Amino acid sequence: MKTLKDLGDLKGKRVLVRADFNVPLDGTTITDDGRIKAALPTIKALREEGAKVILMAHLGRPKGKVVPELSLAPVAARLGELLGIDVPLAADTYGEDAQAKVAAMNDGDVVLLQNVRFNPEETSKDPAVRAPYAKKIAALGDVFVSDGFGVVHRAQGSNYDVAADLPAAAGLLVEKEVKALSKATENPERPFTVVLGGSKVSDKLGVIENLLDKANRLVIGGGMVFTFLKAKGYEVGTSLLEEDQLDKVKGYIETAEKNGVELVLPTDIVVNAGFPAGDTPVAPEVVAADAIPADKMGLDIGPESQKLFHDKIVDSKTVVWNGPMGVFEIAEFAEGTKAVAQGLVDATAAGAFTIVGGGDSASAVRNLGFPEDGFSHISTGGGASLEFLEGKELPGLKVLA
Repeated sequence: MKTLKDLGDLKGKRVLVRADFNVPLDGTTITDDGRIKAALPTIKALREEGAKVILMAHLGRPKGKVVPELSLAPVAARLGELLGIDVPLAADTYGEDAQAKVAAMNDGDVVLLQNVRFNPEETSKDPAVRAPYAKKIAALGDVFVSDGFGVVHRAQGSNYDVAADLPAAAGLLVEKEVKALSKATENPERPFTVVLGGSKVSDKLGVIENLLDKANRLVIGGGMVFTFLKAKGYEVGTSLLEEDQLDKVKGYIETAEKNGVELVLPTDIVVNAGFPAGDTPVAPEVVAADAIPADKMGLDIGPESQKLFHDKIVDSKTVVWNGPMGVFEIAEFAEGTKAVAQGLVDATAAGAFTIVGGGDSASAVRNLGFPEDGFSHISTGGGASLEFLEGKELPGLKVLA
């Protein structure tokens, strides 16, 4: 994989940078700017070299239409604050305004192009549709830098086809992500523990299959755990359940036993009358994992399991965590996720290498107030980090080879 140093002298060069600025918004307020901050090292390095930095990114899923609520204007404003400079936002991705703003740039300037997903060609599955569109973007730059790790698992116009049209390399963030995830999967220091949560077991099938012969310990929580508990013959009440995955999960339980992989499931569960919304109040109750009432829904791991998961994590030299343990957005169901996050912080302090695998897990550690430097690495790519852990070839990385 080529890196910034492979691009040579960048002074005066127009450098197109595909970043990941897909940040959560409340109206026009960014509620978590972690992905913007993660892009700063590459932007600063390019500015120091005297490059003209042309940023492009997506926000949300406008499905090829101009959706004003998904404009990158809040990102341009926040980026300007963090860099201490004016960051103009082009009104389009490659049209007249983008061309005019790029033409007016001086060395060290930064311009942000409008949401690439306002263009239907960006996410087309047909390379013949993407290619001419990508050439229009590529015409704005001299070289391309891929720094949006959150999109490298997709072959899209602005991260894949543009890379084929220009001299291309990975930015500092993508380089850092690949090094961290490779360290965890290629030759991890042991014991190697993988903690998986989130709502659906089907989202994590590939990860489980790839890591069942690599990890020493698999710790399972979140909504996906109820399919595991059901596979063991337990009642799971009205909890999230993927009936169509039961046979697969039974196979995983058998394979883990055969491979000597320790499969850690919760021993107690925090339940509620249903998902707390509308007329359903928050009235948490702790029950044994094998005794969930038929009319109750599991929404977090219980206190006993919190200690168990924490201790298993601390007893590790490498830890990868992807997916919250419960509905962490509601305080009463956040303790399991807090316990896992604290386990990673304590393991890091004891010398372990720890990765928070992007997506909801990264949002959770920030929203729950954990210091980012308490972990060895917080990934910026939920889906990308999952596919990397699955052992898949990621098109956005392959094109940088």
